[in-house]
Amino acid sequence: MRWLGPEKGVIQLATAAVLNAVWDLWARAEGKPLWKLLVDMDPEQIVSCIDFRYITDVLTEKEALDILMKAQAGKQQREDEMLKKGYPAYTTSCAWLGYTDQQLKQLCTDALKSGWTKFKMKVGADLEDDIRRCRLIREMIGPNNTLMIDANQRWDVAEAISRVSRLAEFKPLWIEEPTSPDDVLGHATISKALAPLGIGVATGEQCQNRVMFKQLLQASALQFVQIDSCRLGSVNENLAVLLMAHKFQVPVCPHAGGVGLCELVQHLILFDYVCVSASLDNRMCEYVDHLHEHFTSPVVIQDAHYMPPKDPGYSCEMLDSSVQRHEYPEGEEWKLLMK
Repeated sequence: MRWLGPEKGVIQLATAAVLNAVWDLWARAEGKPLWKLLVDMDPEQIVSCIDFRYITDVLTEKEALDILMKAQAGKQQREDEMLKKGYPAYTTSCAWLGYTDQQLKQLCTDALKSGWTKFKMKVGADLEDDIRRCRLIREMIGPNNTLMIDANQRWDVAEAISRVSRLAEFKPLWIEEPTSPDDVLGHATISKALAPLGIGVATGEQCQNRVMFKQLLQASALQFVQIDSCRLGSVNENLAVLLMAHKFQVPVCPHAGGVGLCELVQHLILFDYVCVSASLDNRMCEYVDHLHEHFTSPVVIQDAHYMPPKDPGYSCEMLDSSVQRHEYPEGEEWKLLMK
């Protein structure tokens, strides 16, 4: 098993799938949404869920317990705040590569009318096109709303620095995944070079375990931690990363750009605010507006905020009709593909 892994690749993804299901069952058995299950645990129980192997040079059990104990102050007020207002979100749905200018304008207009103030756009195909699209988006959303850019691992290190520097006039808060997700020192080099421009580095959606996050934090290689509910080893390993990020005072802004990821990660970021970070400074959770119709408990967005789920579980149950349509190899969608 360790030869196939360890704690990476298919082994890690399978671990996340199985353990996510176990957490879902646990929350259902308690009759609580997962975030509430976590919030109601005492600090010692949270610490008992974490594997500290390989990370004690950065975070010990005692340090983790101290962080959680300190956050007990004001915990109920923060929970009440989330239930009333929700957790701040940003949208990635307005500016995918390949959208026409008219699509970009219309989607930004619609998003602004719906209360969105934080926008992420994709970059990395062509520099002049990136400049043109960044200018268009910035003009649409105005100077006071937040813009982030995402290259999806497109560039080498020097190229990333050069390209993002050319986009600095549009004042992006961060550049996401500027290079290989495994290149810790490359991210550190990019981070150092872009700091004078006021642009942070965000990464983590392809970060395969807590050790990678440990190194990124140790190297000051990122200014925004992007956990993923299905990439790391489920809730347990994400708890370790949330606590390490807090120790390094790096805000967590989760990745949620795929099928069911919004449904899952909302639980973790709610726990982070209520029980770990106690801060919303420079913090937001990604939202994309597609594929929620396949879930029995889809996310609820109000005024660009995630409203805490109320149904028991991890919000990961799919509708029977969706499962049957996409089940391999007898599902309707697969049969169409194989014709």
